Amino acid sequence: MEQFPAWIAANPIASFTILLLASLTVPPLFERIRLPGLVGLLIAGVVLGPYGLQLLDPKTETIKLLSDIGKIYLMFVAGLEIDMQAFRKTRDRSLSFGLATFLAPLIVGTLLGRTFGFGWNASILIGSLFASHTLLAYPLVQRLGVVRNEAITVTVGATIFTDIGALMVLAVCVSIHQGEFSWYSLPLQLGSLALYATTVLFGLDWLGREYFRRTGEEEGNQFLFILLALFLAAVGAQMIHIENIVGAFLAGLAVNDVIGRGAVKEKVEFVGGVLFIPFFFVAMGLLINIPVFTQTLLSELVFVVTVVAGLIGSKFLAAVVTKALYRYSWVETLTMWSLSLPQVAATLAAALVGLQVGLLSEGVFNSVIVLMLVTSVLGPVLTQHFASQLPFSESNSVETADSTYRHDAEERSILVPVYNPITEPYLIEMAALLAYNQSEKIVPLAIAQAPAHFDEFQLTEMIQRSRKLLKQAAEISSGLGIAANPVLRIDNDVALGICYAAREQDARLILMGYGDMTTLQARLLGNVVDQVFKTSHCPVAVAQLRASPSSLKRILVVVWDLLAPGVQLVTLAQHLATANAGSLTVLHICPPPTSAAKRQEFRQQLRQSLVPQPSTTTSKLKVISHLDAAAAILRMSQSFDLVMLTDARSHAVAGLTPDDLTLPLVQKLACSTILFSIASV
Repeated sequence: MEQFPAWIAANPIASFTILLLASLTVPPLFERIRLPGLVGLLIAGVVLGPYGLQLLDPKTETIKLLSDIGKIYLMFVAGLEIDMQAFRKTRDRSLSFGLATFLAPLIVGTLLGRTFGFGWNASILIGSLFASHTLLAYPLVQRLGVVRNEAITVTVGATIFTDIGALMVLAVCVSIHQGEFSWYSLPLQLGSLALYATTVLFGLDWLGREYFRRTGEEEGNQFLFILLALFLAAVGAQMIHIENIVGAFLAGLAVNDVIGRGAVKEKVEFVGGVLFIPFFFVAMGLLINIPVFTQTLLSELVFVVTVVAGLIGSKFLAAVVTKALYRYSWVETLTMWSLSLPQVAATLAAALVGLQVGLLSEGVFNSVIVLMLVTSVLGPVLTQHFASQLPFSESNSVETADSTYRHDAEERSILVPVYNPITEPYLIEMAALLAYNQSEKIVPLAIAQAPAHFDEFQLTEMIQRSRKLLKQAAEISSGLGIAANPVLRIDNDVALGICYAAREQDARLILMGYGDMTTLQARLLGNVVDQVFKTSHCPVAVAQLRASPSSLKRILVVVWDLLAPGVQLVTLAQHLATANAGSLTVLHICPPPTSAAKRQEFRQQLRQSLVPQPSTTTSKLKVISHLDAAAAILRMSQSFDLVMLTDARSHAVAGLTPDDLTLPLVQKLACSTILFSIASV
């Protein structure tokens, strides 16, 4: 029996199975108690490692390989998550804040290292660990609806400078430690580094655009191309004696614009978020020597506290300097400070490299773990507090008139893809209610999917079935007194066929039936609804109708922010409420603690976005503060016939903080639902 743990640790398949089990079960448990899932993964590594159950051994080739891939993937996704558009808008200020929040922690960390007896090389590396930051609290800022506030965009843009700078310092420090650095070779090394960075940033960007242009919508091959680009950049970095995480981060920046926000990016992030990145954090936990960690906290408590205080103080100093330069308010300054506090992605990856090459001691590594734990909890808490007090910038507001949605509506159409004859009548009826006037046509669309290997009999069957669906749609439309223009399309890709037809018919809205988006296959490979969301040129409404649309009198609209999707959804809901002579309640849920003044400000902004309604329609605005948004919506939905909400799925920031709020809601709601997504292209 004593040999069983050793057998598990030495068996690659068994180790991989345990890693999968930990990645699946541990993060949700910790998120339930309001702790980051990555903290749970670290603790899982400790429990499963040499100082716990001894089921995983960090020295085995399996763990080393998966940990290295996870480390590379972590930095790659960090590069992908940089909002390049926000950076371009505030480039100068982002670079200024980036320089300040890089240099101040670098200097403080270096002085701290020297004070505690470390050499110059190790001290500078410790300083570089302070210099980067991870946007762990960005999903909270999104929920608060202030992502376009300049303080937020400047902090997001600064991440490019801090992460690249910290990784470059790491590369130089490791080269010096390994004896590969000299002042004579400095120009050559810097030149090769500059040439390498330029090749990756511009070369991969050009290659990616060309490849994506030539392959069209072959998402599988595009996904493989992105993975190849990642590992080519990582291997290239190693060839010029630079850490592979530098190449991974540059590769993420290089392909950022290429893949945009489409399905390929979601696949890349999904694979990293559920597999390799969790494996990395578990492997980090395996390296934590419990006796040494405990001794570090007891005998080197002053050093640990100084490390945490030095990071917090230096980040605050950088924010204050930026405040003086650009006259930001204290609320904006404190938001920038708190948003730049968490030390996770680049910090942990660089600390692991420093430990592996012998440049950092276990005591420093353990102190970095404590730093990560403190800042990953403190940063989001402070960001939520300060960002909730930010004023809405003018760029956050959307025109009160629904001109962007109703523009030339009388000349446009509503596209209704039909597939299920049972749900088809409700979809056509809903489209009739959403039509602005009787001159606006409904376009029922049936896709006859061509077999991958041409089969005349199968194709004929699909065409006959599609014609029956279109005939039924025409009859339903005629009975409702609205014009219909049925379209039959033969295509081997249903999602692309819908999107192409929407362009051809100049559709202002695609109205679809709901498909299951929660299965592993749907999340990994995407389904038709998911792909239409990402490639449509116009807004998409996905309806799960449990009753006749004309009976949906009490409508609840959930608005996450005042950006275009939320306001357009309110406009859509107002029109439906008017058509049904019903009532409309617009709900916004703020994360606590949000002041009453802030809630009132949001309420006023929301009221300005509403268009005047007939006296037959009643509208209410509710802005509440609640810790669990999903629970609040589920409770309120019991009094309504229809719940309408935007697709609020936000990607993980560096694959660390998945925030899937919408999909579980759609599954749990007992009433009819409409999920709305604005065009992403």
